[in-house]
Amino acid sequence: MTTRILPAVGEADAARSVTTLLSQLPDAEPAAPVGDSTQLIDTLARLAGESLDELPEVVLVHERIGPVPALELIREVSLRFPAVGVVLITADASPTLFSAAMDSGARGLVTLPLGYEELVNRVQSAAQWSIGVRRHLGAGGDVFTGPGGTVVTVSGAKGGVGTTVAAVQLALAAQASGRTVALVDMDLQSGDIASYLDVQFRRSIVDLAAISDISPRVLSDAVFSHSTGIALLLAPGEGERGEEVSDRAARQIVSALRSRYEILIIDCGAQMSGANAAAIEMADTALLVTTPDVVAVRGAKRIVRMWDRLQIRKAEETTTVVNRFNRNTEIQPALIQKITGTRLAATSVPANFKELQSAVDAGRMHELDQKSVVKQALWALAGELGLVKLPAAQPGREKYRGDRGSIGRPRRRGESAGRGRTD
Repeated sequence: MTTRILPAVGEADAARSVTTLLSQLPDAEPAAPVGDSTQLIDTLARLAGESLDELPEVVLVHERIGPVPALELIREVSLRFPAVGVVLITADASPTLFSAAMDSGARGLVTLPLGYEELVNRVQSAAQWSIGVRRHLGAGGDVFTGPGGTVVTVSGAKGGVGTTVAAVQLALAAQASGRTVALVDMDLQSGDIASYLDVQFRRSIVDLAAISDISPRVLSDAVFSHSTGIALLLAPGEGERGEEVSDRAARQIVSALRSRYEILIIDCGAQMSGANAAAIEMADTALLVTTPDVVAVRGAKRIVRMWDRLQIRKAEETTTVVNRFNRNTEIQPALIQKITGTRLAATSVPANFKELQSAVDAGRMHELDQKSVVKQALWALAGELGLVKLPAAQPGREKYRGDRGSIGRPRRRGESAGRGRTD
């Protein structure tokens, strides 16, 4: 049987060396090397979207791959594509690294400089393991076999701009259309999703932070199954415990959730931490919510610049949503787009806190009236982002849109107001 091998090697000289040796392996079909972690995940997602059988049996990950570190990349591949055997190529043959690689999900380790016999043995072992897993999946095992769910992060330009309301309604819209949805509260110090949905649950995202291997059972114990059908992963009740969620833990948690749910909505709040920065970097769509006022727009510009400096996300890869939109305000969506340099969602959310207040106070945001113009706008936004499938036209329903901007498809899978608050 032919073994398909996909090398992930960033350096040109190392890629040539790996490719040359792979071409000598018996019954091997090496693909052209991919040069970075993003390209690897995108390639695997595309192949998995076609069919499980299109995935390579073995992926070789070089230790100097980037921008995601090799071990974190191995963990993400193992969680999202469980039928692929991953082998690490490294110059470090220490027991410590070997143990860390196995904990991350690697099926073997090959030391540099590469040797023919060692490479053959590791590749064959990983391929046999992969074939066994595929037989199991073919028999209907409890493992997600798709390319991974769509991840949308929702961040605020500043506190109080309506981030949580937006995240909750996007999740409700996606779930109502028949998608499996998880909603994560990664506003780690002051997350309020539990209050908005009238939930009392003792487990939180912190319970997953220290676990090196998040199995389906472990994940199901940590999430709360809401009456709406949405799976909730809540922020800790004690805000100081949010520091226990590192960027590495966040990557693992997001990868585990996206492997189990079609849609993953993450409320990142307005405070930046290593954890929500990692989530924003991994997201297919990163939303930045702002209101049309000077302070909020300055905050949005500041956040976009910070994300760019820290190489979390480029401005053109961020989508700005204007909340509390009013056609009479001096700052209009087109100006916000120009100031921030981001994409602009075509759907703006009107200002009408009065219709939200009773639902917010009662913790029943999921029971917001269907006639709510805020709900209608946010559900239209969900349709714009591709989270739901809406009819081409809905007679009798007013659409609230600001000045049209441009919004792209997700990167790996491939859219009379009163005053008040919406958070």
